[in-house]
Amino acid sequence: MRQRVLQLKIVVLRHLAVPGLAFMIGIGGALAQSGAPTQDQSGKPAAGNADAAKDNQRRTDEFAEAANAINGPAGNPECVWLGRRVVRLMWRDDLDTAFRHLDLYDRFGCPGGHVQATFRCLTRFGAQIDDKVPRSLDDRVHACWINPNAQPQAAAAATPAPASATAGSAASAPAASPAPAPAPPASPGK
Repeated sequence: MRQRVLQLKIVVLRHLAVPGLAFMIGIGGALAQSGAPTQDQSGKPAAGNADAAKDNQRRTDEFAEAANAINGPAGNPECVWLGRRVVRLMWRDDLDTAFRHLDLYDRFGCPGGHVQATFRCLTRFGAQIDDKVPRSLDDRVHACWINPNAQPQAAAAATPAPASATAGSAASAPAASPAPAPAPPASPGK
């Protein structure tokens, strides 16, 4: 009788041990994936949520400002987002990614000349962009997107205002940019 009871215990343990082991391995994997939040992780999202909400509000305000300041498709949110991204990537010399974004920009029907004018404006302000200052580049790109004809303060103060002239005179027309230097004549071949 004792032998039968012992065999019964072994059979029951065998049938319970295998599923129990599988259950423990499964639970261990599930706990490893989800993890328990630590004090550092649980305190951080509260501050992150406030920063994220503030950042989202700032972006919304920038898109609204662009829509109010720019007439036409360059003021559309998709054109503003893609265009500023293209200019930022071009500034950072990531031309492959910039051209891929420029294809999307064109596909949305956004004006390509606005990207060119914004990048030209950004190059005028190049000395004021500091990589160590957060959002320096982003703020300058946005300002140039809103007003591509902006001039740096030092350059604007250095250039004198044109003299007042009559409405029909040629002096009121903006000066043309200097012509490029002519190419040297080709030397005769032998």
